[in-house]
Amino acid sequence: MSDGSVQQKQSQPAVPLLEEQRVGEILAAVPERGQWRYRPRRVGLVWRSKTFRAGAVFTVLALCGLVILALVRDQTGTEGFLVGLGLAVLPVPLLMAAFRWLDRVEPWSWRNLLFAFAWGACAAALVAIIANSFATRWIATATADPASADTLGATVIAPVVEESAKAAAVLLIFLFRRRHFSGILDGVVIAGFTATGFAFTENILYLGTAFGEDQQIGTSGFASVTAATFFVRVVMTPFAHPLFTVLTGLGFGFAALCARRHRIRRILLPLLGLILAMGMHALWNGSGSFGPYGFYVVYGVFMVPVFGLVTWLVIWSRQRELRTLATELPAYAAAGWLTPAEPLALSSMRARGMARDMARHQHASAYGSASAYRTSYGVPYTSAGYGYPAPGPPPAHSPAYGSSRVAAQVRRHAKAQAKARGGAAARAVAEYESFATSLAFLRRRARRGAADPDFVARELELLHHLWQRREVAGPALTYAAQATGRLRPRYIPVGPAPHPQYGGYRPNPYLPPHAQQPYARPPYGSVPPPRSW
Repeated sequence: MSDGSVQQKQSQPAVPLLEEQRVGEILAAVPERGQWRYRPRRVGLVWRSKTFRAGAVFTVLALCGLVILALVRDQTGTEGFLVGLGLAVLPVPLLMAAFRWLDRVEPWSWRNLLFAFAWGACAAALVAIIANSFATRWIATATADPASADTLGATVIAPVVEESAKAAAVLLIFLFRRRHFSGILDGVVIAGFTATGFAFTENILYLGTAFGEDQQIGTSGFASVTAATFFVRVVMTPFAHPLFTVLTGLGFGFAALCARRHRIRRILLPLLGLILAMGMHALWNGSGSFGPYGFYVVYGVFMVPVFGLVTWLVIWSRQRELRTLATELPAYAAAGWLTPAEPLALSSMRARGMARDMARHQHASAYGSASAYRTSYGVPYTSAGYGYPAPGPPPAHSPAYGSSRVAAQVRRHAKAQAKARGGAAARAVAEYESFATSLAFLRRRARRGAADPDFVARELELLHHLWQRREVAGPALTYAAQATGRLRPRYIPVGPAPHPQYGGYRPNPYLPPHAQQPYARPPYGSVPPPRSW
C-alpha cells in the first residue's frame, strides 16, 4: 500500500515553486492575450459573444424575410410573385455594382453590405408594409374617404415610415461599425445598399400586382400594366429609392467627419438628411396628383437634376479620399514606414490595380520558373523558397528518363502552386492598400479633432500590419508609381502632429526608448532590402 502510494506520488508532475525574485521572469514568459491557448469562460455575458449577436441578427432578418415573403405572395399570388421576382431582380446587380465601385477606395466588408441589403429587403420592407397598411386603413375609417386616405398615405405616411425604416440600417452600422464609418462615401454606400434591397422587395410587390391585373383584364405585351410598371419603376427610376436614402447617408457621412466636440452637429446632420429624404420621397409620391403631366415635370425638373448633383458629389468625394492618401501618408514615408513612391501609387486606383497584377504575375512566374527547373531535372518538388538546384546532368530518377505522365502531373501541380502563390501575393498587396487607406483616414480624423481615445494603439496596429506586408507590397507599388508616371522628384512635406494627446513631437511614455522620436522606425529590426523584380 505504501509502495503504491509512493509510486503514485513519484508519477505526479512537480509543482513549480513560487519565488518572489523570479516573478517578473515568469510573468514575462506568458504570451499576450491574443496568443492565449486557454481562455476564461464568460458567464452571464452572452450578448457580448460575436457568434450570438451574428446569430441573433441573422435570425431576425430571416424571420422578417419569411413574413414578407408570405405577405407579398398573399397579395400577388404564386405566379405573380414569380413574375415580379424575375423582373425586380434585373436592376439589383447594376445598382450594387455602382455602389461597390464607389466603395473601392476603402471598401466595406461584404458582411456589412449584405446586412444593409437584407435589412432593406426584409426588415424595412416588412415595417413599411404593415405600417402603411394600418395607417391607410385607419385614415380611411376616420375620414370615410378611401381616395383621400390613399393619397395621404402615399404622400405623408409612406415617406416617413419607409425612410425611417431604411435609415435604421445606416444608424446601426454607424453605431456598431464606427471605426470603419469615416466619411461621406461610407454613408452613401450603406444607404445605397439598404435602399436597393428595399426597392427590390417593393418592385416584386408592384410588378406582381400588375401581372395579376393583366390576368384579370386579359392584356399582354407592351400595352399591359406589367410592361408600364416595369418601364416606370425599373427603366426610368431604378435610382429613386437609393437617391432618397442616400440623402440620409450623406447626413451620417458629414456627421462622421465632424469633431467629437461638435455633438449637436453630429446629431442634427443625420436628422437633416432624413428630413430631406422624406421630403423628396413625398414630392415623388405626390407627383401623380399634380395633374396629367405632374409626374414628368417632377421627374425632369427635380429628380434628374438632384440625381446628377448627388452623383457629382459622391464622385468628387471619391477623388477627395484619394487625395487624402497623397496628403497624409507622406508623413509616414518621411519617417521610414513607407517608401516615397507608395503614397503616390496608393492615391491612384489605376496604380493600385497595377500593383496587385504585378505582384500576382511576378510571384507566380518566379515560383513557376523554379518549379519548372526542378521538374525538368527531376529534383523533388518542395514548396519552400524559390531557389534553383545546382546545375548538372539530370539524375537517373528524373522524369526526363521516366514516365511523361508523372512529369505532366508534377507540372500541373507546380502550375497550381504558382497560381496560389500569385494569388497570395496579390491579396497581400490588396491588404496593404486597405491598411494604408485606413491609416490615412485615421490621421485625417485625428487632425480634425475627431479621433477616438485609442488613436495611438490603432495607429501602431495599422503600422504593424503594413510592416508585415511591406516586402511584397513595397516593390509592387513602387513599380506601379513608375509605370503610371506618378513618381516624380518632389518635396514631401511632413504634416503636423495628428492628435493633441499623441506624442508626435514629444516623448511618449507608452513607447520604448528607441521609439521616442516622431514616427520612429519600428522595433522589427533593420529594413529589409526590396525584392528585385
